Amino acid sequence: MPATATSTTPTTSRGGGAVALVLLGTALAGAVAATLIALTRAPAVVGLPDPGALTDYGLPALRAIAESAAVLTVGSALFAAFLAPPQGDGRLRVSGYAALRTTTWFGAVWCVAAAVMVPLTVADSIGRPLADVLDVDVLSRAVPALSTAEAWLLTAGIAAVVTIGSRAVLTWGWTVPLFAAAVGGLLPVALSGHSSSGGSHDVATNSLLFHIVAAALWVGGLAALVMHGRRTGGHLAVATTRFSRMALVCWLVMAASGVINALVRLPLSDLLTSTYGLLVVAKIGALVVLGGIGYEQRQKSVTAVVERGDGASLWRLGSVEVLLMLATVGLAVALGRTPPPDGARRELSASELLLGYDLDGPPTVLRLLLDWRFDLVYGTFALVAAGLYVAGVLRLRRRGDRWPVGRTVAWLTGCLVVLLATSSGIGRYAPAMFSVHMGSHMMLSMLAPALLVLGGAVTLALRVLPAAGSDGPPGPREWLLAAVHSPVTRVLTHPVVALVLFVGSFFALYFSGLFDAALSRHWAHLAMNGHFLLVGFVFYWPLIGVDPAPRRLPSLAKLGLVFASLPFHAFFGVILMGSATVIGDGFYSALGLPWVPDLLDDQRLGGGLAWASGEIPLLVVLVALLVQWARADERAARRSDRRADADGDADRTAYNAMLRELAERKPPAQGS
Repeated sequence: MPATATSTTPTTSRGGGAVALVLLGTALAGAVAATLIALTRAPAVVGLPDPGALTDYGLPALRAIAESAAVLTVGSALFAAFLAPPQGDGRLRVSGYAALRTTTWFGAVWCVAAAVMVPLTVADSIGRPLADVLDVDVLSRAVPALSTAEAWLLTAGIAAVVTIGSRAVLTWGWTVPLFAAAVGGLLPVALSGHSSSGGSHDVATNSLLFHIVAAALWVGGLAALVMHGRRTGGHLAVATTRFSRMALVCWLVMAASGVINALVRLPLSDLLTSTYGLLVVAKIGALVVLGGIGYEQRQKSVTAVVERGDGASLWRLGSVEVLLMLATVGLAVALGRTPPPDGARRELSASELLLGYDLDGPPTVLRLLLDWRFDLVYGTFALVAAGLYVAGVLRLRRRGDRWPVGRTVAWLTGCLVVLLATSSGIGRYAPAMFSVHMGSHMMLSMLAPALLVLGGAVTLALRVLPAAGSDGPPGPREWLLAAVHSPVTRVLTHPVVALVLFVGSFFALYFSGLFDAALSRHWAHLAMNGHFLLVGFVFYWPLIGVDPAPRRLPSLAKLGLVFASLPFHAFFGVILMGSATVIGDGFYSALGLPWVPDLLDDQRLGGGLAWASGEIPLLVVLVALLVQWARADERAARRSDRRADADGDADRTAYNAMLRELAERKPPAQGS
């Protein structure tokens, strides 16, 4: 009994200390942000509206608290989904439940802080005291006109969903969508800040997305591990090792994306001569220090946990790292409130304002092929997907297993199509011209998915990734299987649902006004490209995919589904070619490209591309189906031959015996 008390007391006190540590770090983030704003704030200009000290200092402090709570919410959801092992029946263990309760509390703080940020943002933008904007009429008029205020309102809604969901979730399977929703809540504000406007805003926004998500996973994941790792029992070593690997990747992503974002917004000459540049240097220094502490943790505390089960080392180093991380969040908020130096500002052309970059001339064949602008989101996705696939194939070969070359060629070609559609001259001109956009659309929705599903990436991953075992916590292999067999995947791959999504997206996007509204928003272009890829993948997977689909379709049903989609694509292209209304007229007119004198002609060209390009994926699908049917017949014939060799061709012997018996029973012919 005394031994039990001795072993329990430190754990309990350490758990309470972890919560106090995180709360202290959140308050520290707000204090750092407010202090830096006070020290670096420029003197007020006489005659310009001033929202008052409450908004000037309260807004950055509250934003730091909101972002800290968001990071801790993401980290707690991450812990419940991927670091806390569930029970055998899928229900959460104590560590998972505890992490979800933490998700609830920090999600509530995030929701309230984001909601209060709405009037503070309005007051700051229009230069009026906070008390003057706390009116329903004022807010209802101001919020739709201010993208940042809208973003905070959307963030509050997402945080509310996460908060309510974390109270209702009881099984491990639902923690993954909850985690995805929490990560999604980070995006609205990131997409509406400094990086979303001005020159090169596409690169700045994409790099910021990587930076914010990586920071949330690193900071929040470590805080959750410190708070709840003690409850994982014998699985603490697995959780610590997984987080350590993820933390290294997050640090590298943060370093690369931070450098890219700084180079886009700040000339090197202003790095040490401006307030903005000094804050960037301070943030780089904090990142280096955190990287060093993280390395020390991987070398000492992770080893101690894995080899000796010593969680005290994790607590000692992790607590310091959590405080520094949350203080860095406050530094990042101050950086976001500080305008870049005047040297970084210049007169921008219409193309730079609307697209983020200039175009060198009309889209000739050479420019479409060679005038590259790397897409940090989809270009990175294509390269990483290709690299991971090749690594999996090489691992199979090293252990003596074979993998069909055709599948590798299909997957790498699909990745190349994604890269060309988003990062080559096609991707560069796609936001500026409807015809090029339609070509990119067809590549992403019809050609690339058909090639990717032929690569059989899921099957490759299941053969490469090790199984967790009956007593081990779920790992990447189990996560992948859960995703493939989830109810959401089963619904999406239903033939009717897949067909409606695949062909209906064309009409819903271009003829409902959604495309017009999306043209001026970079995040909407990212969402469109992701939608094209996902819907195409869901459509082609049950038809020609190598990986086993949740629903098995007979061969005739597969062929019928392909032919059922053809008239809709042809009809869509014909409508575009015959339309007298320009889709996206306002955006394309403001862009004013001299080599596109007639927007309607360019739209008709895009309609022709949509009509003609539908034949290419059909050819790929038909060839794939024919090859698969031929191989299925060959496999059936080989099985029959093996069975005949094993039983002495018993089926044929029995069939011949039956024929002889029938011949013997046959009555003699009349008159014989």
